[in-house]
Amino acid sequence: MIIAKPKPIEEIIETTKEFKKILVAGCDGCVTVCEAGGMKEAQIVGSALRIYFKQQGMDVKVDEISLTRQCDRPYVAQLEEKLKDYDAVVSMACGAGVQFLAEAFKDKPILPGVNTCFIGVTEAKGEWTERCQACGECILATTGGICPIARCSKRMSNGPCGGSANGKCEVNKEIACGWHLIYERLKELGQLDRFERPTSPKNWNTSRDGGPRKVVKEVSQL
Repeated sequence: MIIAKPKPIEEIIETTKEFKKILVAGCDGCVTVCEAGGMKEAQIVGSALRIYFKQQGMDVKVDEISLTRQCDRPYVAQLEEKLKDYDAVVSMACGAGVQFLAEAFKDKPILPGVNTCFIGVTEAKGEWTERCQACGECILATTGGICPIARCSKRMSNGPCGGSANGKCEVNKEIACGWHLIYERLKELGQLDRFERPTSPKNWNTSRDGGPRKVVKEVSQL
């Protein structure tokens, strides 16, 4: 799941105060689950903007809507007619959704309402942690299902480094050493022999280091 957090309302106000008709567009996908950009959050932002503009004596129309997803053309297309009535859109989707709206509606300013953080999981109510950096070359089968690229602060493919101590990372003593977690997991699985087989050098071209990525699903011809 993509994890995001709401932008400060002051920042959103700064990017919207030159417009007279604003649509705040929520997304019912990942940002709804992490309580950052769903319809509820869109309504909160919309209300805050209306209060601000009213206090400033400005006549600004602010409405809210929420799409099933903002990263899918059929859902984005649902805004085509509606956007004719607005000068700008505050997208509460992740960065991908913001860019997809901008590509679809080139004549409308699409403004981000959240800060996109990482791909992660729900630890507890209101708490999310990173688990994947979408590197494009998954090695979880050899690391006990724990990702060293996301969980090791140094993104080491073979670890641990010499700085970890008592199971904690030297970069941040508050977080667990990713490779300590991997060791304990492999020990539990009876697979500690995997440490005797170093991971091959990683092909970073499959990650963001190789530039913007694209996946095309091949359709078999019967």
